[in-house]
Amino acid sequence: MVEVNLDQAEWRKATASGDTGQCVEVATNLPNVVAVRDSKNPTGPALVFTHDEWKAFLHGATNGEFNV
Repeated sequence: MVEVNLDQAEWRKATASGDTGQCVEVATNLPNVVAVRDSKNPTGPALVFTHDEWKAFLHGATNGEFNV
């Protein structure tokens, strides 16, 4: 496993998420990776994806591949 330095991450969440605290935050400003974390636990672990993996996830989410 490769460790990624998230010190320079610029975290953001969807404006539609409101202030419920039940959100994920995404950092897309890092070189070669996209990081995702739980907004309730900003010092906790983050999931890290390549840009291609993130694009594939967004495509799947937009096209209903993950509806349950």
